[in-house]
Amino acid sequence: MPPWGLPAGWRKIGRGPRIGFRLATGPPVAHIRLFNHYLQTPYLLLGFLELILLLAAVHLAYVLRFGPEVTVHFDWWGTSMLRAVVYAVVMVACNVAMDVYPARLREGFASMVVRTVVSYCLLGVAALTLLYYLVPQWYLGRGMLLAAVLVSLLLVLPMRYLFFAAVGVEPLRRRVLLIGAGERAQQLLDSLQRERGQLGVEVVACIEAGGESVVAPALRRQPPKNWLALVRHERISEIVVVMDERRRGRGALFPLEELLDCKLSGVRVIEAINFYERETGRIELDLLNPGWMLFSDGFRYSQWRDLAKRAFDLVISLVLLLLTWPLMLLAMVGILLESGRPVIYRQTRVGLNGQPFELLKFRSMVRNAEQHGAQWAAQNDHRITRFGHFLRNTRIDELPQLYNVLRGQMSFIGPRPERPEFVCDLAREIPYYESRHRVKPGLMGWAQLKYPYGASMEDAAEKLRYDLYYTKNHSLLLDLLIVVQTVEVILLGKGVR
Repeated sequence: MPPWGLPAGWRKIGRGPRIGFRLATGPPVAHIRLFNHYLQTPYLLLGFLELILLLAAVHLAYVLRFGPEVTVHFDWWGTSMLRAVVYAVVMVACNVAMDVYPARLREGFASMVVRTVVSYCLLGVAALTLLYYLVPQWYLGRGMLLAAVLVSLLLVLPMRYLFFAAVGVEPLRRRVLLIGAGERAQQLLDSLQRERGQLGVEVVACIEAGGESVVAPALRRQPPKNWLALVRHERISEIVVVMDERRRGRGALFPLEELLDCKLSGVRVIEAINFYERETGRIELDLLNPGWMLFSDGFRYSQWRDLAKRAFDLVISLVLLLLTWPLMLLAMVGILLESGRPVIYRQTRVGLNGQPFELLKFRSMVRNAEQHGAQWAAQNDHRITRFGHFLRNTRIDELPQLYNVLRGQMSFIGPRPERPEFVCDLAREIPYYESRHRVKPGLMGWAQLKYPYGASMEDAAEKLRYDLYYTKNHSLLLDLLIVVQTVEVILLGKGVR
């Protein structure tokens, strides 16, 4: 029996007399949009399961430490449980910071194990030690913490193995059908190829549309007679409309009725620009138009959110100043000993709504580094001093910008501010570039997290894709996610020049 002969939306599993059916057209991986940011359901489930096991790990550590008298020492509704919750939340946050969960799909299980060990044994222990110093009431004790970490590894790693064995890597990969085989389809295929291993997406075919210059022949197919039968047979979870031209009439033909039939049967149909945004965390400039920006669900501003963000900026900046002032003092001494004054480098940058402000940094280059005018930083730039390389690799050179944050000229999270000399050229060459100035610039940003250091027109255009995503979807949750994941950038020295 062909798969489209079964009841709508179902297909048989396996061959022979085995009985079992599952949805064939439903999406294998669902997304939850939480505070404007897309999160994949399997990773949310995995994080929840891990949180439960981490709580159990603390209790088992108490059992190992106190034996039968554990009921006397572990208070299920008091301090002991609070300590367990703090431990579990910090460890899950460290996993997110080390990008542990997607590593299974991107790099394999062995890499995920290595990242987990680093996350728990190094980053997690360091974060908890600092937290215990600030809040002694949450302290587990050195022996208890060591036991909890070891038990956590013994519980979590087998659980993850079983989880991915049950879910399977294949179900995490969504099978996608493209409507269009022209230039835009090829651009999408090229983008997915660059992201290969990071996205759980498999393009099954590109359905040719009339009036297009076909440039994606490898996956090209003629329009089917029965669209729904094709979707079910190929187990398509989503259809992406990426035609060069969608107007009816001579040339391009948009299969409206066919796609509507597929959507009413449970298959998602989405425009290419929305697909880019959801899957890659960026907005594709080649597909962007003012109409989409005007009617899309985003680019919203709230007075309450601005107040919350300002409070977030003040709290984080003051805490960091209290924690990093010894590093700042050592940085000043190192700069003085190597190359003398000035220690602080002042540079004009473009801020909110295009207003200029003076950005502060520890000087990492030789004096008079730009005596011939403004220029991009280059790989292995000869103007950077030896101590300056250390400051840049550790991001200590950015710490004076906490003062800019306290003054309200910058936010802790936002697009990195650019120099006016470069902004003028970039705005002329790159469409929508000035849109990134609609939010306050930041000390760290979504583009810095997703794209390495950029020092060219092409790099600026690529980073703008991520800056526009942040401008459209900025929220306190996204800010927290950027803060947590920036830890990996700092530890691994990504994007440094």
